Parts: sequence; structure tokens; C-alpha cells
Amino acid sequence: MIIYKTVAKIAAFIRVQNNSRLNIGFVPTMGALHKGHISLIETAKNENDLTVSSIFVNPTQFNNASDFEKYPITIEADIDQLEAAGCDVLFLPSVNEIYPPGTVAPHYDLGYLETVLEGKFRPGHYQGVCQVVERLLRIVEPDKLYLGQKDYQQCMVLIKLLQLKKINTIIQIETTIRENDGLAMSSRNARLNEQERKHAVKIFETLMMVKKELQPGNLEPLKQKGAEFLNRHQFKVDYVEFADARNLQIIDHWDGNTPLVVLIAAYLGDVRLIDNFMLAQ
Repeated sequence: MIIYKTVAKIAAFIRVQNNSRLNIGFVPTMGALHKGHISLIETAKNENDLTVSSIFVNPTQFNNASDFEKYPITIEADIDQLEAAGCDVLFLPSVNEIYPPGTVAPHYDLGYLETVLEGKFRPGHYQGVCQVVERLLRIVEPDKLYLGQKDYQQCMVLIKLLQLKKINTIIQIETTIRENDGLAMSSRNARLNEQERKHAVKIFETLMMVKKELQPGNLEPLKQKGAEFLNRHQFKVDYVEFADARNLQIIDHWDGNTPLVVLIAAYLGDVRLIDNFMLAQ
């Protein structure tokens, strides 16, 4: 695996690959890699001539400074995992490489997507996500961008970004990879202590309860039941919400036909966890 730390060097490398008309698959990460990331690398490897990953903990998407400071950094282990998975290129830039002095943050017109769920509870978060992803896409110029479904709203935001900026990259969304007990794999799980880790599976149990009890009609009682279940198990709930899986419009009354996704965000201690599940497609 080749490691590049500067934009100039990886851009020169990418130009050569483009001249050779090689297909490039790209998996951007913030490090602290787990099997979910590696499954994306393996899929990209199977579907493209060249697989590129990046590790960059993006400061502009953290609306909580302490969350940024506590984000787990495991570069050496990450490199080992990427090499074992057959990743061809790792882009490992500094903040100054991604945001040179004098960089002015653009504003992205994300509309409704920025006003609900994560957009509501983490103001400015998706502006930062779009800023870094656009920058990385301009550098790597991939044919395909691989994302995990766990960050469902982020996937929709990035689809919107590509439309806004007319970027000719295809987004491919892969199924959430879970631990044996159902907990969605996440870099933030590393911050859970032993007791919290045992409780964390209650998010998955809530999703399964909702799936089992879902019926057409008023969804408010089921939403409240899910939130109350999590509250009883030491969570501080930001939301348990139902939305149209196509556009994230919040749904309070389900007709039984609209594609539906349930989304959860909750704190366990000082660690914020998110998850979702498709209920009807």
C-alpha cells in the first residue's frame, strides 16, 4: 500500500491512473477502523481497478470541541488493517493539506436535510461533512464512493452534495455491519466502558422491537415506547424517529406503503451513538 500525505503527491498519482483509465473506488474515513470500514474496502477492491482510502479526522464537522478531542486515533493499527484488506493507496493528510491557510468555508444548500435529526441536533455538522468530502473527491476523483448505511442521513446529504456540485462520482451505500449482539460497528464504540458496552445493544433491541410492533397508523406511541425503553437503560435520547426512507421527511402517521426507516440517536455516558433500520422498502 502506498501512503501519500500531501495533496500534490496524491494528485500526481491520480493523474497517472486517470490517464490509464483505471476505475477508482474511494473509502473516506476518520480512522479508528473496524470491520465496517474494512468491508467497504473489500467491496471497493472487488469492484474497481484501484482502491483508495483516506484517514482524516475532520475538525469542521465537530460541533462539540470535546468530542473532537476525544475521537480515537489508532493510525498504526488502521494502516495494518488497510494493508491486510488489500487497499492500494492511503491518503493521510494534515489539516493544512485539506484546509490550506486562507481557506474560506463554502455554504452548501442542503435544504430540509439539514433541519432534522442530526442536522437539528448537530448544527453545522453537515456543512463540515460536505466541505471535507467535496475536497477529498476533487483530490481523489473516484468513480465510486463507498458509504455505510449506519450514517443514513449523511448518505443522503452526500447524494445531495454530488448533485449540487455536479460531481460525476457514483455513491454506493453498503449494509451496516454489526457486532454479534447487534450493536452497529462504530469508531465511537471504543470509548464505551465495559458496562456501557453491555447497555449499548439496547439501541439494536429498540430497533427490533419497533420492527416487530410496526403497523400502519399513528406512529407516536411506538416512538415514545422506544424512547422510554432507552431511557430506562441509562440512555439520554436525542430522538427515536420515523422517516420516509427516500427523503427523510418525518412521518407521524404511516400509510403502510411509504418506504420507512427508523432512526435513533442517544447518549450513553458522554458517547453519542446513532443507528437506523429499514422497516419497509
